Amino acid sequence: MTTSSPTPPAEPATAPIDFWPAQPLAAMRKDWPNNRGRFIIPNHPHGWHDYALSEWELQASAWEDFHPHDETNFVVEGELHIEAGGTTVVLRAGDTATVRGGRTGRYWAPDYARMVAIYGPNPEGLGSHSFKYWDL
Repeated sequence: MTTSSPTPPAEPATAPIDFWPAQPLAAMRKDWPNNRGRFIIPNHPHGWHDYALSEWELQASAWEDFHPHDETNFVVEGELHIEAGGTTVVLRAGDTATVRGGRTGRYWAPDYARMVAIYGPNPEGLGSHSFKYWDL
């Protein structure tokens, strides 16, 4: 009778913990100084099956864009106004709203708002577009 030692389990395809260190918020572009943000869990240009996570803020400014995926914003501080598809909501600290994929969302903070944004799945990697920024 031949005995063999147990086969060790295969290593997982990914590490047990993914870690993204804190980064300062930075202007999205030089000509959009009051729209600052950073990706916490980045999106991928070729698509993603779970979610992407970012932190961003508006200071007396507005932002508009089109996403093929859902975008949920949780307001950490301040007041954020969102309009999509003819519906407008006003969010304050602790409030959350989702603009469904396939729509243009308009976001503005008359004074200041800081948010955590969650992007829903985008497995095909379809691009966002129609970016507009303006100061209030």
